[in-house]
Formats: sequence, structure tokens, C-alpha cells
Amino acid sequence: MAVGDFTRINTNIGALNALNSLKGVQKELGLHQLRLATGKRINEAADDPAGLTIATKFQYRANGLGVALDNIGDAKNMMAVAEGGLTKIKDILVQMRAKAEQAASDTLGADERAAIGTQLSDFAKEIDAIVNTTKWNGMLLLDGLSSFGSQVTFQVGADTGTDDVVTLLASDFGSVSTAGLSIDSGITISSASTASDAQGVMSKLDTAIATVSGRLQTSGSLVARLNYREETLTTAKVNVEAAYSRIMDADMAYEQLEATKYQILQQTATAMLAQANTAPQNILSLFRG
Repeated sequence: MAVGDFTRINTNIGALNALNSLKGVQKELGLHQLRLATGKRINEAADDPAGLTIATKFQYRANGLGVALDNIGDAKNMMAVAEGGLTKIKDILVQMRAKAEQAASDTLGADERAAIGTQLSDFAKEIDAIVNTTKWNGMLLLDGLSSFGSQVTFQVGADTGTDDVVTLLASDFGSVSTAGLSIDSGITISSASTASDAQGVMSKLDTAIATVSGRLQTSGSLVARLNYREETLTTAKVNVEAAYSRIMDADMAYEQLEATKYQILQQTATAMLAQANTAPQNILSLFRG
């Protein structure tokens, strides 16, 4: 810092020093006030170029994890729709088996068995109706995933690796229509016309119920896996956002302390500048007789 000469008044070095100090204080005060106003420590790249680069990576990572969590939620909702249809089909099959078992007893006459046969046919039609109306975004879910091709892929991670996707194969989630369950030709009005026919229907329905239960198990296992992935990603997202916040966000308590300090320095620097501006007047005392 330059030192002024009391006897030289053309350039007021003391005032210039005070002015420079005041400008520095004003700059620091403005910086802390900006951080208090925005809540961010880094408001432009010049504030911390390296920190901004690192924080940007954390930011898009957190965003990617957020999208993955949304995808998981959509996947779970989709499987819930499929599971609802499967559960209803299973209930119908259980009712059909009960009716077939009833028809397997010779305590029933021909008219009663004919009525049961009609009911079995109507139940079978309802199964196909459920298959044809259980959809997600217009695509069928219970017909063997034909609308999706050979598989359904869920993006459940922020990256592009194999561990960032979960796949539901059509071979593991085949059709539960009457054709897919092999009961389309085995459930007719005449299927329960004799005790032997009814027992044959019971056997077919046992297989069909086991198949639908297997589809429900596949759906449940997938949803359980998605639940674990959701918990993992939620924790990861919080941690990434915490790392981003530590770099980008301002410590409000610290910034307030600094702003208060520089407000006081601003007042003292202004006062000193005023005093420095009047200092050259002291040279007039040399001219007094």
C-alpha cells in the first residue's frame, strides 16, 4: 500500500487508499448479499470453476436418479394393472372349478349339468374379455405381451448398463387367455354333460389355475425387486443431492455474518475516506502568519 506525503497535495494518496479499501469492501459485501439473495454459493462460473464442474455432474446424476424413480413408479403401476386382471381371472377359474366339481357328482341331473356347462362357457368368455381389456397405454398385458414384442424393458437406473434395466420376458409372462390356458376347447356347454367330462374339466382348470398363479408369482417377484431398487435409488438420490448442496448452496449463517462484517467495514471505510479527503487542508496551516 502506498504511503502519502503530507506535503504533497496534488494527489491524495490517503484518500485513494481509503477508496480502494471501500471498493474492496463493497465488492465483498455485494458477493455475500448475492449469496444471501439466491441461496447459492456459486452464482457464476468464476466463483468456483472446479466446484461448478463437479456440482453439475452431481446435478444431472440426481436428475437421472429422479427419472429412474419415476420409471419404477410407472412400472409398479403397470404391474398392478396386470396383477388386478390376473387376480380376477384366478377368481373366475376357482369358481369354474367349483362348478365343474359340482357337475362331477351324479346327484345332478342333465338340466343342472347343462346349466353349469352354460355358466362355464360364460366364465370362459369373461376371461378372454379381461385379457382383451387389461391394457397399459393401449397395449395388452395379459396376452403374452404381444404388443411389446418379446419382452418389456424397464429403465430403473441413471446409467445405460445391464444393471440399470429390469426385463420382463414374454416367455415368463405368457398369455392367460382361454387359448393360452388351453381351456378354449375344453370348456364348452357340453363339457359338464357327464361326471367323467366334468372331471376332465376339473383337471384342465387345475392346470389353468396353476398357470395363472405362476403369472402372479412372476408379477409379485418383479414388483418386490422394483421395491428394493426404489429404496436403493431413493437413498442414492438423497446422498447425491447432499453432495451437490454442499458445493453449490450457500451457508446462510456464515454469509449473514460476513455481510454484517462488511456492512460495518463499509461504514468505517466511508468515514475514513471522508477524513482522508479533508487531510490536505492541514497544509494550509503552513501559510498562516
